[in-house]
Amino acid sequence: MLRRASGVLLLLVTVTVLFVGFTNLWVVRSSRDQIINDPDELPNYESALVLGTSNRMRGGKPNPFFNNRMEKAAQLYRMQKVDVFILSGDNRQASYNEPEMMRKALISRGVPASVITLDREGLRTFDSIERSKAVFRTSSMIIITQPFHAYRALFISNQLGIPAVAFAAREPGEYAGPQVYIREYFARTRAVLDVLFYRLVA
Repeated sequence: MLRRASGVLLLLVTVTVLFVGFTNLWVVRSSRDQIINDPDELPNYESALVLGTSNRMRGGKPNPFFNNRMEKAAQLYRMQKVDVFILSGDNRQASYNEPEMMRKALISRGVPASVITLDREGLRTFDSIERSKAVFRTSSMIIITQPFHAYRALFISNQLGIPAVAFAAREPGEYAGPQVYIREYFARTRAVLDVLFYRLVA
């Protein structure tokens, strides 16, 4: 009995590892050509979707992931690459409002409030992408985030039929501990499951 249980457990672990590896390969390979680093290579889009994160790290220091995304968004505005910014993030608590943090950061960088729309229900990347289409009627867009996150965002966008490219914000390697990338590795697998479930219920 114990040997059989061990065999079943080993099989489940093996299948899980293979599935996680396969989904990551699928997500990255299907979207890597849509990540753009040179703004001159960006076509003009009506909308830019800026994906949220906290403006502060756990210790209270400024979050370079946040600041680098805001710099890229402001750069797009200065280059007149987009007409509207959708700032999508977590606002489940009154004391924590990612879209409002982003709005203030962009205004401080010269982006007028009139071109900013807030999505306070972008609790996850899938939500942000799906709502850009279902709620904000976005037909195509530039996604602003770091490259490691952009693969997943673009994969979701592709699967939901939203033409998109990503304008890559710099990854602050000195602040990005391995847990950030490990978490993203499993998040890509969840994104595949989200897309499959979405198709089943749509």
